[in-house]
Amino acid sequence: MNVLEQLQLPGLDGHLGRVEDALRAAVTAEDPFLTEVAGHLVHAGGKRLRPALTIAAAMAGGAPVDDDVVRGGVAVELVHLGSLYHDDVIDQADSRHRVDSVNARWGNLVAILAGDFLLARASEIAARLGTEVAGLLAATIGSLCAGEVAQLQDAFDPGRSETAWLRAVEGKTASLFSASCRIGGIVGGLRRPWVEALATYGRALGVAFQIWDDVRDLIGTEDALGKPVGHDMVEGTYTLPVIRTLSRPGVGDDLRALLGRPLDGPTRDKARDLILATDAVESVTVEGRRWAGRADAALAPLRVDADAERIEALQGLAGLGHSLFDNLDLV
Repeated sequence: MNVLEQLQLPGLDGHLGRVEDALRAAVTAEDPFLTEVAGHLVHAGGKRLRPALTIAAAMAGGAPVDDDVVRGGVAVELVHLGSLYHDDVIDQADSRHRVDSVNARWGNLVAILAGDFLLARASEIAARLGTEVAGLLAATIGSLCAGEVAQLQDAFDPGRSETAWLRAVEGKTASLFSASCRIGGIVGGLRRPWVEALATYGRALGVAFQIWDDVRDLIGTEDALGKPVGHDMVEGTYTLPVIRTLSRPGVGDDLRALLGRPLDGPTRDKARDLILATDAVESVTVEGRRWAGRADAALAPLRVDADAERIEALQGLAGLGHSLFDNLDLV
């Protein structure tokens, strides 16, 4: 599904076109080689969901999508892209967005340095937007690192708890969703309670999004995912469906016997079949809908006395988390 289509905001495509132009300018360096590697994933495309949230957050508060809002969107997308460069090194990934990953094409050292360059560019843009945005983005980069470390500490651990899972997700996914929405509110000059509400919305949406993504990893197809199904288990990342299956009598022991080590294809498929034979995916989908509901509810302060244009933006944001699961084809 196209996540951005669910926002249904007039003018969003045009605003994201401005983001795209600014992204390409931001990754241009004096050195042509650095420009090539830094722009590799920019040119490969992507959903641009985080800049869209920055733009939608500003619109939900009635702010114009001016150059500062676009710059805010560019900053959060550069942080996202920089983190992907580093993630691909950690995961030894061969591809990203259906193109060769930077580490596969140019090596780990180049990928790490290019990722650092993107984070530096994001920080430079954030600094021009004011000390609050600069501090927020720095804290968010810290949260991303903390979330990734938490996930690495639990790698290949069948004893991973739901609490540990949520701690990692809040750092590596939800923190940047929250920052994207908060920055839209800050640079849009929205009143402080609205900014806080948007940040809370973004955090809840981020958790819902990660749950959706984790379910897709198990029930999707390689064509749709751009990677083999069950890839998280192969990498030793035991997501919520896996954790809940492990708690089921009988089948949990069978699954536990397969985990704790890298999986070959047949073993991965056997583990996936065990999970899909339980109610774990359905249970996790219900949990994802709860987080989508929390995101919806967080927008309540902005709904008071909202005009038609703001209501349209709020409806797009409120329905986004729900639409993820409405369009999920459970097997």
